[in-house]
Amino acid sequence: MRMDDQRRSTNIEDRRGMRGGGGGGFGGGLPVRMRGMGLIGIIILGLVLLFAPAGIRNMIIGQLTGGGGGASSSAVSTQQAGTQGCPQGDQACDFVSAVLGSTEDVWNSHFSSGNLPGGVRGAYEQPTLVLFEGQVATACGNATSAVGPFYCPGDAKLYIDLSFYETLARRLRAPGDFAQAYVIAHEVGHHVQNMIGATRYVDQARGTREQNPMSVRLELQADCLAGVWGHDANRGGQLEAGDLDEALTAAHAIGDDTLQRGSQGYVTPASFTHGTSEQRQRWFRRGYDSGDATQCDTFAVRDYNQL
Repeated sequence: MRMDDQRRSTNIEDRRGMRGGGGGGFGGGLPVRMRGMGLIGIIILGLVLLFAPAGIRNMIIGQLTGGGGGASSSAVSTQQAGTQGCPQGDQACDFVSAVLGSTEDVWNSHFSSGNLPGGVRGAYEQPTLVLFEGQVATACGNATSAVGPFYCPGDAKLYIDLSFYETLARRLRAPGDFAQAYVIAHEVGHHVQNMIGATRYVDQARGTREQNPMSVRLELQADCLAGVWGHDANRGGQLEAGDLDEALTAAHAIGDDTLQRGSQGYVTPASFTHGTSEQRQRWFRRGYDSGDATQCDTFAVRDYNQL
């Protein structure tokens, strides 16, 4: 990616190097209910939660930490703010701030024009991206790096431990800077969904047999919205040869069927919460090819099997 001329976002909160990733951490390193799982178990858990919808991820995080999925008073009250912006010379932080700035430019435009699912129009509320190491306290509860990058609607912040990019490249075999940018764009997609009200469909379905299908719709829509961002980034001259393939490789790597085959050797479609590798690639490509966020209304597809 060519990011030299891209505006850097100031909505970066750096909590790296802070104890507990910003206070209210687990103290013992891992949440009580994860202790004794072993490295393989933690890795599998991380893969299962990878890119999970915010509501489901927060619920599981809460169960692991004993917080019930909500924001515990201790986590919120002891949460500390990190430093704003990137340290001078920190190339990894500079990259994510450039990507975040690019998403801000794209969604500022789409919100002002009303080019969104449902025709929503208004001001785009820019999210904050929090960098942390190991563990972090959020308005959605405590979390460790094992859950992967995530979005918390309670504080409208994206959270990422940059060591995840090593997992993406080595364990999931999806290297490249555009694959890394896709991760951020996908989580920003969840923020967009929160603003336009799409997350309510999953919330309303929780505890019913429609919960997983609604979760798949939410994830595929976030992929499509990430593709819309990619379209605009390409039009702005930020993409280079091979970048699109990097994003599609990442989308394939985190498909439910691919992850399940890798962890258990077989697939159980009824348990899908993210979509298949083919679906995730196709919906990302739909947004990328069209640049039209109104084409990302996965909830308007009546037949679930036609997603």
